[in-house]
Amino acid sequence: MNISRNTLVLSFIAWLPLMAAATSPPATQDFLLDNGLKVVVREDHRSPIVTVQLWIKVGSSYELPGQSGLSHALEHMVYKGSSKACAGEFAAILDKLGASQNAFTGTDFTVFHQTLSSGRAGVAFEILADLMSTAELDAQDFTPELKVIQEERRMRVDDEITTSAHERLNSIAYPTSGYRTSTIGWMHDLRRMNAVQLQQWYQAWYSPDNATLVVVGDVAPERIKALAQQYFGHLERRATPAAPVPVELASAGERSLTLHAPITSPRLIMSFNAPSLATALDRRTAHALRLLDMLLAGSGSARIKQQLQLGEAIFTEAQSEYDAFKRGDSLLTISTQLNPDKLTDTDEALARLWQVIESLKSKAPEPAELERAKNLLIANTVYAQDDLEGQANTLGLLDTIGLDWRLADQDTDELNKVTPLDIQQVAKTYLTRERLSTAKILPEKNNG
Repeated sequence: MNISRNTLVLSFIAWLPLMAAATSPPATQDFLLDNGLKVVVREDHRSPIVTVQLWIKVGSSYELPGQSGLSHALEHMVYKGSSKACAGEFAAILDKLGASQNAFTGTDFTVFHQTLSSGRAGVAFEILADLMSTAELDAQDFTPELKVIQEERRMRVDDEITTSAHERLNSIAYPTSGYRTSTIGWMHDLRRMNAVQLQQWYQAWYSPDNATLVVVGDVAPERIKALAQQYFGHLERRATPAAPVPVELASAGERSLTLHAPITSPRLIMSFNAPSLATALDRRTAHALRLLDMLLAGSGSARIKQQLQLGEAIFTEAQSEYDAFKRGDSLLTISTQLNPDKLTDTDEALARLWQVIESLKSKAPEPAELERAKNLLIANTVYAQDDLEGQANTLGLLDTIGLDWRLADQDTDELNKVTPLDIQQVAKTYLTRERLSTAKILPEKNNG
């Protein structure tokens, strides 16, 4: 799952209601059914609608070599028919109710979600319970759907050089964990995937005790308890396979790859192995890494953007990303595109990036600079929670990766505790060559 990050320009006065909202979390509670299904309910009575999400704890990081893409393919297939409906029937029902539905697969999860009138919440419960337990996964339906998935891969990955480069980079940046696996699936695995594999994957992971049901909206918790028991309570608990936490080597050594593509200007990507909120010995480390990301290239005022993109103009694009919300170790990634009018040598560009990185390692940022980064990150987080799906996404993600959903309501306080010295320390510890993987994308040479 990727959430876009927009640069926000806010006055101090505009911050006051944001901070107040961040310190007043909505009423939320959770409970367990006897079969192990966890249900998290958050009340939000601003409008008469509800979002219902079913989070299954399985994604591409669970897949063994040769199995890549199984979780994503299964996400496609559960809508193709079940004990209560043929393909398309559930979608038609939801459409008549004015509801929306979707699904997505990540490295650690598969999610099915619906947003509809709060009075119709039972419809979503019935559909999701049926898809989770009685999907037919017919081989005749799988053959054409597999071609759809293969075409999706060609369009979204193979024909998009930056996406493809990130996929290849992950394969070397994660030398020992399942995060190196392509979420959509490597093409050679998709070509040999079959319905039997899909059925086995479904039986292995789609169990109520391996799932979290998240409900956010204009609801009463007691009503949700009754609906959960009615539609999910009869599902049988099944033993699920062991799922090792994707922990990486602390110092895997510097790794690199070079790709050639029909582009006009070189691109450079740097990824550093780093812990997540789930694997850091101290969660403050992960929060400091989130802010380090903002200071590097995560906002318009970040150092790489100001010095190398807007200032020296050696980059036409520069951004950074750190995903703290993973069940295993993560990456802090810096992605750039060189300005061919200023610089075409990726080694020189790499050296300039290292200069910016070393400046954060040699001297802690000024308090005012860190405060700006905190304000931007908190604003992004608060605005992401402004709708029901944003709230449900955060609650479901935290629980699915093994963290307490209550951390969502503590996020602002935890970020505000990070000091300039914390930033300097995580830069020294994690932005090292021993943790670095680099991808260079160079223009193809004209041999004609």
